[in-house]
Amino acid sequence: MNVTIVDYNSGNISSVINSFKEVAKDKVNIGVTSDLNKIKSSDKVVLPGQGSFKSCVDALNKINGLVDTLNDFVLTNKKPLLGICVGLQMFADVGYEETETKGLGWISGKVSKIDNQNGKYKLPHIGWNQINILKDSKIFENIKNNSHMYFVHSYEFIPKNKEVISATTEYSSNIVCSIEKENIFGTQFHPEKSDKIGLKIIDNFIKFND
Repeated sequence: MNVTIVDYNSGNISSVINSFKEVAKDKVNIGVTSDLNKIKSSDKVVLPGQGSFKSCVDALNKINGLVDTLNDFVLTNKKPLLGICVGLQMFADVGYEETETKGLGWISGKVSKIDNQNGKYKLPHIGWNQINILKDSKIFENIKNNSHMYFVHSYEFIPKNKEVISATTEYSSNIVCSIEKENIFGTQFHPEKSDKIGLKIIDNFIKFND
């Protein structure tokens, strides 16, 4: 099986690469590329994202044909994709970081700044926080509710359809931290920085539909 991590110059993704390689060992081929043909022929794709919503969308659009290839992969061919942090946020229709920016539109919704309640909550939301698992998600198999995951973000994804939410975390309000819709998965937290439990989530994604 081929799992491809999309490298579209969105910041340092070395920890994502290392974590996937650690979990995959030699059983699964982990590739890192922006080559459209390699992405098309993959069994699964990982879309990381560091930085702002706008900078990540701009970086995707700079690579000719990449957005169309990802659309085909996810929407037409219904292959599994995991978005991490801004990788998840880009699933939305629109984001409001820096300026209003059109997202991929895979899951209807918007990305807005976390309400810090007039400074009561520090932004970005950085560090370990408990997650509340809301549904029987494939990527949470054998993971206990209220497990701690590692977060770094100031913006939150607010989907129109609440049924796609697979987990939330409490920070200022109930923040969506994981979504699942058919073959599309996303985590606001960083599984690659969330110790053994994060590695288990990566393992669950790699094994999904295997």
